Amino acid sequence: MSLILDVSGLRVTRGDTVILHGLDWRVRRGEHWTILGANGCGKTTLLKTLLGYLSPTGGDIAVLGQRYGETDWRDLRLKLGIVTSALQASVPAAEPAIETVVSGRYAQLDLWLTPTRADLLAAKKLLRLLGATRLINREWQFLSQGERQRILIARALMARPRLLILDEPCAGLDPVAREEFLRFLQKLSGRKNCPALVLVTHHVEEILPCFTHALLLRAGRVVAAGPRATTLTTARLAATFGAPLRLRRRQGRYALGWVADRA
Repeated sequence: MSLILDVSGLRVTRGDTVILHGLDWRVRRGEHWTILGANGCGKTTLLKTLLGYLSPTGGDIAVLGQRYGETDWRDLRLKLGIVTSALQASVPAAEPAIETVVSGRYAQLDLWLTPTRADLLAAKKLLRLLGATRLINREWQFLSQGERQRILIARALMARPRLLILDEPCAGLDPVAREEFLRFLQKLSGRKNCPALVLVTHHVEEILPCFTHALLLRAGRVVAAGPRATTLTTARLAATFGAPLRLRRRQGRYALGWVADRA
């Protein structure tokens, strides 16, 4: 399988603080990853570094064989789609959903150019894929949180990324909306041209059967990285979160519970 992302010895320091300690991580075509870790473990720093918004102190990052520092990362960033709540504040309140989707092709927020016919056709196709055709002309301010997440995924897919990062996409969703969204992700993963998915989350309950691999982080270090069967274990999750936890699995989904102190 071809290598999409190759992170080797990634180190990020700010002042005297080491945020990432020599992180190694590789994503190949056909793999779908989840990144798990407590607040402050380095997930956000890792994402910002991958997207070129934060410069690493050491190590190498390569996307599709092109290395950070040797390639214009503004162009390469288009191969790494991201869906994050941080984008939501930058979408104009009155912008129709279809324009928000089209803006992904041009790496813009607040689309200022006139979409071409090809742009509109591609955007409508993606909205149909996401089950959001009815939202085509709805303004951003009138979309629910779950609807906004679907629009942002369509926006990210407009650039045909090879890797799609979902940064805590279920935050703010009620239980029903969360399950609907997760079912959509499972469906998306089965499509022929689906990019490699990376789900960043705190909750094992959001890890779907489609996710094949996991990266576990604690205090900027890798606890485990690899196939889901060997990384998502009680012992490794307890080490990741630094607490007495027990992992349970039922019908392809996970639950993480606290182990009561028996002393």
